[in-house]
Amino acid sequence: MKYIMKRYPIVVFSMLCVAAAFAQGTVSLDSCRNMALRNNKEIQIANQKIISAGYNKQTAKAAYLPSVDATGSYFYNQKKISLIDDDVMIPTKSFDAATGSYNYNLVTDPVDGKPIQINGQYVPSTVAVIPKSALTYDMHNVFAGALTVKQPIYMGGKIKAMNEITKYAEQLAKSMRNSKAQDIIYNVDAAYWQVVSLNAKHKLAVSYVHLLDSLDNNVKAMLKQGIATKSDLLSVDVKLNEANVDLTKVENGLVLSRMLLAQLCGLPVSTELHPADENRNFDSGRITPSSFNMNDVYNKRQDIHSLEIANQIYEQKAKVTLSEMLPTVAAIGMYSFSNPNNYNGFKKEFGGAFSIGAMVSIPIWHWKGDYNKYRAAKCQTVIGQLELADAKEKIELQVNQASFKSQEAEKTYITTKKNVEKANENLRQAQLGFKEGMVTTTNVMEAQTAWLKANSENIDAKIDVQLCDVYLNKVLGNMNY
Repeated sequence: MKYIMKRYPIVVFSMLCVAAAFAQGTVSLDSCRNMALRNNKEIQIANQKIISAGYNKQTAKAAYLPSVDATGSYFYNQKKISLIDDDVMIPTKSFDAATGSYNYNLVTDPVDGKPIQINGQYVPSTVAVIPKSALTYDMHNVFAGALTVKQPIYMGGKIKAMNEITKYAEQLAKSMRNSKAQDIIYNVDAAYWQVVSLNAKHKLAVSYVHLLDSLDNNVKAMLKQGIATKSDLLSVDVKLNEANVDLTKVENGLVLSRMLLAQLCGLPVSTELHPADENRNFDSGRITPSSFNMNDVYNKRQDIHSLEIANQIYEQKAKVTLSEMLPTVAAIGMYSFSNPNNYNGFKKEFGGAFSIGAMVSIPIWHWKGDYNKYRAAKCQTVIGQLELADAKEKIELQVNQASFKSQEAEKTYITTKKNVEKANENLRQAQLGFKEGMVTTTNVMEAQTAWLKANSENIDAKIDVQLCDVYLNKVLGNMNY
């Protein structure tokens, strides 16, 4: 540590200053933004949605590759299986050299040598017997299994469309995360400048109380001398009490605004944050442009980007629906096995064989059900395009409104700044006149009230300039995070 301090004294001093500032609760606007983005649960949820969309994208890519499945089964059968119901006797033939053919061996009449018929049927003299037991198989315990490989060849464009959908879904998740981040930054900025505003008003209220307290002491001294009246003192006391009540309200509002800022930053609400701009006398010298390149604005706006991605997804969904009306082709390979072995006389052993083939499915007629689904998907695409066009029109109006509001805030600030100068001079003149006995207590209180109003309006105008600038950057898509 000593070596580091000797070698890099400036770096160590800077780090100590930052640590000391943070220990006191002093935070900059950028640090508040970073804490809010790092601790916000909605951003964390959005990040998980991006990760999930990435997994779905990988899943869609896997559809291009062959799928391998293994199945196995076991059955217990109560009875054996017999292919015949009884012993089978099959007539036999003998070779006749005279005719060169085989003839059935039949019982013949010893008188005329003709085959004997009983009930219209010839009677064989010899038979081959197939016993029932020879065609009866033990199928009590049957094991079977198969290993199947399926390779899609043509799925009507469905696989490609699903891959495009998952790719756009990942982009949409990122765009929605970015949009949410901009909303969070806007809320943090508003809370930050609210604290700055209330802190300035708190100082103003304290100064106003001090003015009235000083006036109250002067009036009491003048009352003892018989210069002022009891009514003058009561008027000042009433104003002083009102000022103390207003001071209490401002103090409570300041505490609550600090709590809100801490909550937005993801810190415990008991954390007392002091914005770095509380004690900075910042001024506004910015000139708000009156015209904008709307194409650049559309390219920067995350909501427009989201709608454009959504339209791409709608188009791909229409292709998925169209694929249901197109033929599909797939190659299939399978190795199946069983026990008993049906390839070798149902012996009690495992036996199997390979099979390969192709499967073609051609939709023919579904009473226009699939076609109507396709037309409905195309309608959704048209709806998305109309929503995009409507959003662009609203954004153009939003940008112009924000620009006018920002220009108005600038003009208001300049006016209030001049009013503060006049109010300060008016209060100075009133205080001098009161000391010389030329001005009444009422006139002094009126000057103090005007001074309070002018300074309060100046604080509001100054903060409004900052908030309008933040809002204008938000609608322009220039919010940095």
